[in-house]
Amino acid sequence: MQALLDWVEKRLPAMNAYKKHLSEYPMPKNFNFWYLFGSLAMLVLVNQILTGIWLTMNYVPSGEGAFASVEYIMRDVEYGWLLRYMHSTGASAFFVVIYLHMFRGLIYGSYQKPRELLWLFGMLIFLVLMAEAFMGYLLPWGQMSYWGAQVIISLFGAIPVIGDDLTLWIRGDYVISGATLNRFFALHVIALPIVLLLLIVLHVLALHEVGSNNPDGIETKLPKGSMGDDYQTQFKFHDYYTKKYDVIDSIPFHPYGTVKDLVGVAGFLFLFCYVLFFNPEMGGYFLEPPNFEAANPLKTPEHIAPVWYFTPFYAILRAVPDKLLGVIAMGASIAVLFVLPWLDRCKVRSYRYRSKFHLFNIIQFTICFVALGILGALPATSLYTLLAQIFSLGYFMFFVLLFFYSKNEATKPLPERVTFK
Repeated sequence: MQALLDWVEKRLPAMNAYKKHLSEYPMPKNFNFWYLFGSLAMLVLVNQILTGIWLTMNYVPSGEGAFASVEYIMRDVEYGWLLRYMHSTGASAFFVVIYLHMFRGLIYGSYQKPRELLWLFGMLIFLVLMAEAFMGYLLPWGQMSYWGAQVIISLFGAIPVIGDDLTLWIRGDYVISGATLNRFFALHVIALPIVLLLLIVLHVLALHEVGSNNPDGIETKLPKGSMGDDYQTQFKFHDYYTKKYDVIDSIPFHPYGTVKDLVGVAGFLFLFCYVLFFNPEMGGYFLEPPNFEAANPLKTPEHIAPVWYFTPFYAILRAVPDKLLGVIAMGASIAVLFVLPWLDRCKVRSYRYRSKFHLFNIIQFTICFVALGILGALPATSLYTLLAQIFSLGYFMFFVLLFFYSKNEATKPLPERVTFK
């Protein structure tokens, strides 16, 4: 058996890759609660892929059969209700952990040099995930699915010159129809998952090349010899790391990281299963009541709103009276996240050692984002529109202020080694 394993390893170094990228990957030993959400995102991704495969076995991607096939899955397929709720709850759980994962990168400066490419890959994952969720949202072919897609796709019509042709190309028809559903199904189950998996691989490879950030925002993977000739690593790491770097204040991912993540997985599954078995609709935020009615082009729901994870950007769209400017503002609210590494010019990463004004800026940004999420799910009254305009201004001001104060920001001295708080 050992001879067989050696033969395989010489031709396909799987064990070497396992040690380099998993078991012996050096992780800073002061990781805290905020570093659980990357592994939880992988867990939810696996859930979405597996449940999605089983759902497609009984789903009919046509305007005539889509809604009935979902009802068939819920009522007649053995444990079909469980698969459907695992998938719908998993979609919301995916965005919960992704938003928290991004927030951790924001407060600890994980987007700064040398991790700019890591952040860009992460933002591309977020963008593809939004497209994946939007495509999947149409598939149940309920009232909110139909009219939500109608509203979102019509936004492309605001683009000058090419808007109408682009809208027609996306729909595949002059109205939302079975042709739209069929192409969205193909993108949702084949094209976008392939792109998503590729970006995740690149994200992980970029992470393992530059090393993980930590709550102190100081490097634990330094050039070889920078710690002196007498420096010795406390733990055994893969040769790739010890030959090129001095790895300090780090521990192998296995068993330390795996145990930490298993604790996080256990806590996550308690919450996930509670929602799954006791409140899968979450008061209409995960599954809206109109979506339990078949799509009807002649009957418009009283209030059309996207799923909760799109509502912050939808609120920014509605805050601008002009349709084209609203689309630009919504696009800018996502695009500005891509350039965050170049907007923050401070040499210190973690909020722990940055100014109180920076902490205040992060807090106001968080409040604005949550408030926009709430407002985006509410009807567009004059009061709510005014509040959305105020919070949209606060959202964008975070980036503007960051660019100006970060270059000459008063910071605290950084520790020489990682600390535990």
